[in-house]
Amino acid sequence: MNKKEKVIIAVALVVTALSGVLHYTGANAVFGFIVTAGALTLIAMIVGDATEQLGSRMGPGATGILQSALGNLPELFVCIFALRAGLDTVVQAALIGSILGNSVLVFGLALLLGGLKHGTQRFKSEPPRMISTLMILAFAALAIPTLTHQLHTSAERHINALDIFVAVILLLLFVASTYFFLKNDKSVVPEEQAARKHAASWSLPLTLVVLGASGLGAAFVSDWFVEALQPAMHALGINDIFAGLVIVAIAGNAIENLVGIQLAMRNQPDYAISVILNSSLQIALGLFPLLVLLSYVLGGAVLSFVLTPMLLACLALAVIVSAFIVFDGESIWLEGLALVGLYCLIAAAFWWG
Repeated sequence: MNKKEKVIIAVALVVTALSGVLHYTGANAVFGFIVTAGALTLIAMIVGDATEQLGSRMGPGATGILQSALGNLPELFVCIFALRAGLDTVVQAALIGSILGNSVLVFGLALLLGGLKHGTQRFKSEPPRMISTLMILAFAALAIPTLTHQLHTSAERHINALDIFVAVILLLLFVASTYFFLKNDKSVVPEEQAARKHAASWSLPLTLVVLGASGLGAAFVSDWFVEALQPAMHALGINDIFAGLVIVAIAGNAIENLVGIQLAMRNQPDYAISVILNSSLQIALGLFPLLVLLSYVLGGAVLSFVLTPMLLACLALAVIVSAFIVFDGESIWLEGLALVGLYCLIAAAFWWG
């Protein structure tokens, strides 16, 4: 373990302890919320480091799946506690916000900073095109319950059953796509990515201890984060959807945000795009339907695929625009700036309600 990793773990321990003190002493809601969000971000960074160490002992396909699964661990805990607190609107917005954040904001920042540093960046287009195709299918599945509700079809009376059926279909597609990518199919996995494998610098016992401790810490901090969320929203005048769409989504996906941008700045566009877009795909096919099914047994609010028209429209924009950008296999900084601008416009629309 190098010095930087030790410093991150030490700072995470201090900030996590501070957020616990603020939670149990009933300190200022906004300050407690900021500190807890910082702790959640640091834990996400540690999970990312430990996952990379564990993944170095596996094949590239398994490493990618592991990164996506464990990278979304903090967000999973946040959503579970939020559902138990009855904040289904926040959870729904956070899940869509995670997709938007990765496919628009983080993707845009990666293209912008990578393009400014290295000029036109070229990448093998087949892998991101495959991800984009699956994202279009996921969007179609998410749109059906919303259209059923908005158009008042006869199936509206059975919306809960429809949500469950859609969730099962998405999870089956998630399992199938996971198997497909685990096989490292040459049509969708760049050769340089498939060949990349780094030696682990942590021992296996240390890696497992860090992962376990990070998971336990994420569970506690997520609970404190949700507890501080409502008072902070009230104090700052932030509505439920903006809080989920921007604040919770960014805090819960900190590791993918940092890794994807760093890879683009290192002139590794294939790997950067894979990490960023795969995160959105895992949320759409895996995390969202899983939480829909779990919401029926958690004892809090029931999560639904029925979105507001504005959320559905923004999701469609994210899926379509990102698909257009990856289609030609190259990117420039101006495309990244345009994506960042689009994200700012979407966030502004929800800031005012």
